[in-house]
Amino acid sequence: MTRPILLTVLLSTLGLLHAQDMPLSQVLIDGEDWEVAVEGFEFTDGLSTDAEGNLYFSDVKGGDAVFKADLEGKVTKFIKDAPGISGLQWGADGNLYACVARQQRVVRFSKDGKETELVNEVRPNDLVVTHDGNLYFTMTPTKEIRRIDPEGKMTVVSEGVVTKPNGITLSRDQGTLAVSDHGGKFVWTFRIEEDGTLSHPGNYMTMRTPAADPEIAKGDGMATDKHGRYYVTTAEGLQMFDPTGRMGGVIAKPDPENHLVSVCFAGPGHTYLYVANGGKIYRRKTKTAGALFFEEPQKNEAAPK
Repeated sequence: MTRPILLTVLLSTLGLLHAQDMPLSQVLIDGEDWEVAVEGFEFTDGLSTDAEGNLYFSDVKGGDAVFKADLEGKVTKFIKDAPGISGLQWGADGNLYACVARQQRVVRFSKDGKETELVNEVRPNDLVVTHDGNLYFTMTPTKEIRRIDPEGKMTVVSEGVVTKPNGITLSRDQGTLAVSDHGGKFVWTFRIEEDGTLSHPGNYMTMRTPAADPEIAKGDGMATDKHGRYYVTTAEGLQMFDPTGRMGGVIAKPDPENHLVSVCFAGPGHTYLYVANGGKIYRRKTKTAGALFFEEPQKNEAAPK
């Protein structure tokens, strides 16, 4: 390769890298901060949203239901007699899927509250459901990621790769599965093959860690926005990564004294970032919006400059 051609390639590469920079200034709005959206619980978790932007959540320690916070902020029991849930997500089929960690089950709820058990004798933590009906869930104690296919068959699709697999999300085109490590410092990604299996695992994102424990970030809940950015709750705060896996910044926890465990885009236009932080759920308005996996897979939208 001649020097002029090499220089052109290098300049093009640098230009592409510069164009992919996604700082927090593209997400956060000046003057907007965290505000309390829900309070009065013990340990909120399992944040999820529907097409209208209503927020669904659980109280893992003290709750006995799946709760719903509507667009006006009114909180009601959406599914009664459903304690110990750690992960929630709506599917394209109109059902709400849940990890019932306390009872070691994965279930689905219809809109009228009818429960159907999918699997039992498992150790589910969090889950994600693709538009075509593949459900993936993490098994933190056993270092596993499992899949339940649209016919209800469960298989182990990853074992021993992630130290403590916890939070889980998809790329916006739903071709990549991302899983946070509660016992390490990486967010791992896998390619989702046409048959639903996972391949090409990689420690794609390096989370910022506390000075006292530089190898463990305590990665937890995850979300994705319409520009393909990934968000993960950690001991250091809410960390944001661009689609290439580069750190874009860390948003401080609303309540530094409590664990930050779950994150979701919900509210009007799905433009509010919600986090479960102890017994309260906080939210803040953003310049972006969440990716909705019950919709058709989408390419990343161009981020504003």
